[in-house]
Amino acid sequence: MKHTISVLLTNKPGVLSRVTGLFSGRGFNIESLCVAETLEEGVSCLTLVTKGDENIVEQITKQLHKLIDVIKVTDISEKAFVEREMVLIRVKAESHTRAEVLRIIDIFRGKVVDVSPKSYAIEVTGAASKIDAFIDILRPIGIKEIVRTGIIAMARSKK
Repeated sequence: MKHTISVLLTNKPGVLSRVTGLFSGRGFNIESLCVAETLEEGVSCLTLVTKGDENIVEQITKQLHKLIDVIKVTDISEKAFVEREMVLIRVKAESHTRAEVLRIIDIFRGKVVDVSPKSYAIEVTGAASKIDAFIDILRPIGIKEIVRTGIIAMARSKK
């Protein structure tokens, strides 16, 4: 089962390396990892996605809590949450496919961020399933390059 884990940690050199080392040292895989500063100075939020059963995720969270620079660990996949990912895709856009590519971009609420005579660079944001569907539709047209951010997530507010 896929788990999305949010980790608040101090923003110091080497902290990310210790977190990823914890995973590799125990043979766990990180499918997605994003980290950035929060509003609180000196604190970053790391969002990672991993697969495993409840015992593995419990072991991961316990090991993360043991790291000195970790402030809080939350498996947010146990709650209602919002997740997003961004992708930049460079796709062929020759004269006979330009209109079709623009229609597809519009359907997925994407935007063109760079244009050249033979390609478009496109930005799309959404759930990973939306990004995957967008890629699948563009594949026959000709994808030249893909860069994905990885998943970021936030627990939903209590009502």
